[in-house]
Amino acid sequence: MRTSSAKISLIIVIAVIISACNAVKRVPEGKQLLVKNKLVVNEQKSKDDALEAQLYQKPNSSIFGYKLRLNLYNLANPNPDSTYQAKFINNPKKYERLSKILSKKQVDRLGKSFWYSGIHNFLKKTGEVPVIVDTKSTQKSQSRLRAYYFNKGFFDVKATSTTDTVATKKAEITYTIETKSPYYIDSLNTIIASPVLDSLFNTTKASALLKSGKIYETKDFEAEKDRITTQFRNTGVFQFQQNYVRFDIDTVGIEKNKANVDMIIDDFSYRVGDSTKTTPFKIFHIKEVNIFTTDQTNKKFEKVDSTTYKGFNLYSNGKQHYSSKSLTNPVFITKDGIFADYKTTLTSRYLSNLRVFNYPTITYEIDKSGDSLVANILLVSRPKYSWKNGFDITTSNIQEFGISGNSAISIRNVFNGAEILELSGRGNIGSSKDFANPNDNFFNVSEYGADIKLTVPRIIFPVSLDRIVPKNMLPATTISFGIAKQNNIGLDKENFTGIMSYNWTPKRFSSARLDLFNIQYVNNVNIDNYFKVYKSSYNVLNNLAHQYPANPSYFEGNDPANDLAVEFTPDFIGDVLNDPAQLPVTDVDKKTINNIEERRLRLTENNLIFATSFSFSKTSKTNLNDNDFHLFRTKIESAGNLLSLVAGASNKRNDAGKKTILDVAFSQYIKTEFEFIKHWEIGRQKIIALRGFAGIAIPYGNSESIPFSRSYFAGGSNDNRAWKSYGLGPGSVASINDFNEANFKLAFNAEYRFNLVGGFNAALFVDAGNIWNALDNVTDERAKFDSFKSLADIAVGSGFGVRYDFSFFVVRLDLGFKTYNPAELDKKWFRDYNFGNSVLNIGINYPF
Repeated sequence: MRTSSAKISLIIVIAVIISACNAVKRVPEGKQLLVKNKLVVNEQKSKDDALEAQLYQKPNSSIFGYKLRLNLYNLANPNPDSTYQAKFINNPKKYERLSKILSKKQVDRLGKSFWYSGIHNFLKKTGEVPVIVDTKSTQKSQSRLRAYYFNKGFFDVKATSTTDTVATKKAEITYTIETKSPYYIDSLNTIIASPVLDSLFNTTKASALLKSGKIYETKDFEAEKDRITTQFRNTGVFQFQQNYVRFDIDTVGIEKNKANVDMIIDDFSYRVGDSTKTTPFKIFHIKEVNIFTTDQTNKKFEKVDSTTYKGFNLYSNGKQHYSSKSLTNPVFITKDGIFADYKTTLTSRYLSNLRVFNYPTITYEIDKSGDSLVANILLVSRPKYSWKNGFDITTSNIQEFGISGNSAISIRNVFNGAEILELSGRGNIGSSKDFANPNDNFFNVSEYGADIKLTVPRIIFPVSLDRIVPKNMLPATTISFGIAKQNNIGLDKENFTGIMSYNWTPKRFSSARLDLFNIQYVNNVNIDNYFKVYKSSYNVLNNLAHQYPANPSYFEGNDPANDLAVEFTPDFIGDVLNDPAQLPVTDVDKKTINNIEERRLRLTENNLIFATSFSFSKTSKTNLNDNDFHLFRTKIESAGNLLSLVAGASNKRNDAGKKTILDVAFSQYIKTEFEFIKHWEIGRQKIIALRGFAGIAIPYGNSESIPFSRSYFAGGSNDNRAWKSYGLGPGSVASINDFNEANFKLAFNAEYRFNLVGGFNAALFVDAGNIWNALDNVTDERAKFDSFKSLADIAVGSGFGVRYDFSFFVVRLDLGFKTYNPAELDKKWFRDYNFGNSVLNIGINYPF
């Protein structure tokens, strides 16, 4: 199968290359293939993407100048059915012979097969029809170019075009634009019929987007319409719509290139029978706010249960299951308040964020007096219970084969206050050759865990924080607890967590989170398994044990010709570090062994982390299709200060002199991170994406190092893609450990993303960065960040990637090459720049 696929692919590639020599294969006689558009603006060539977007016809797409999709289309047979039938029309005996082997029906159906028809349909669908020069399309492009500059104030713009033959059946079009001078706004007058609107407009007149002396631009007029409409509808003018704003522009009889602008807003108009009447606009107040809750979406609403709470009328289609406070707290529309669009939007966002209702329906009715509004909010409850289940088959460097599953149940409105309680469990069984398996069981490793999380749509605190975090910031409190246990995996960790966090949105496109406490306790049950897990460290010690006269009893079978026994590895380390007279080694090797022992002690000690953190993010991204935006994230975390006060009172310490809580030395550190992402859309489906990250965790007080779970690593599909996860650094160290980590990190990434064919996209990327040890107890100079000179240890990787966009997620394959490797002793640039030393990364969605 693989051989056949390879042959098919090779045939298609060769055919495409050959067909590239005849790009006009499907161009009819007398017609020309459009190969290029040229834009000349005021005698200067232009490559403005916005200007090119106005052209009605564009050349066939290309990848680095190669028109792949056009050549795929040219490769296809335009009429495969007719070609198949022609085989037998010219040779009827062939049809008879084939019908004796197969039935006539099967012979006829053979023409619809992949080989005769399907492959050509695929090529036509994947390919691109030749773009033929068309006079009408050219004229449309000229009209668009004139309109483009006209909307920018160039009222006297002229656009012409010429078509030039550049080869047989090939042509290019040159569009020549003469803009002349732009027009400026001279006088600006407002004529507003309704006194209420005139008064409101004057309060924000200074913020108007149209100013005397500015170049006339249509977008400014549209933006001013939006601004005025937003202002009026947020200050009670319920009946106002954007089409009530119109502009009268006069360029006749005044100074050249000047325009007088009159902004006119008429009174409210409405129909009575066959006639139209007008009346001045007015400000509407809210007379009533009715909130309806129901579990049914298709039946007529019936007011079975009703009550009044703080000016709100609450109705239920059956027994009311929600507390009055939980229904009214998310509502910003209030009785006797003025109508405002932003209150409607805030109410919809808040109610949607609760996740206990479908998207709310909010409508307004003018009451019988015609002076007030009645607001009606319909809330359809989601099912109280919902299940989620997952199943996966995995493989990793720990498990050759694993089966994992998870299950979660969500209980909505669990305490009648729109809370959500989530209970989840997960489990994994797998097979590992690393684990001693005397019973020869296939499934010899396992992991399981459970979590419980409660989300409350408000801030839970002993005193009210409404002034600091008002409800328009959509606050929520999350409390969660979790437990996880490993068997025969690594050090068989037992992990216990407890988190209480507050989340809110200070502004529309920003978010904040405060972890009041984030507690984690990690218990390493099987620390004797350390050198079975961290094999690189063991291999170094094994080689040194053979190099020096280590105790023969430390080897398998008491034979120095065998490998160093794992259980005696700590004894060998002790002999080197504690009894140099008995086992003398060089200073370099002693330092290596000391570094390995320091790391072993740090990674095998139990961790108790009691941290408080604050994180904030802000983005300019307005929607999923926005490809020109920036994103900023920051976080600060402090751990151990409260426990230090408690432990200081008891003065309990372990053998190393560290303060303990429940006989466990707690971690104490300060950690901060910054990340900035910027995307530029430089053309149609062409994006430049940049990312910068810096993070540092500094131990102090009761700690000399950072817990493994709070440290940094480098490499992997979302970092420096020329190295595997945990495979880079620290510093210029040659990655002797299986899981390399440190407490200081810098990372920089750049990508150029572009479209290939259909949903297939590609990228060229450069990644730079590394991790270091800073202000901790690591003594290896190669791993430490001492000064700006350490920036010479920044590793650089580059490569390319292919992605497929499924709309709701992206599958990504990136191939990274080591471009600058600081761990190399002599040649650091392009030493391993080849496919043999490349790293293939598989990821979901974009890395940043």
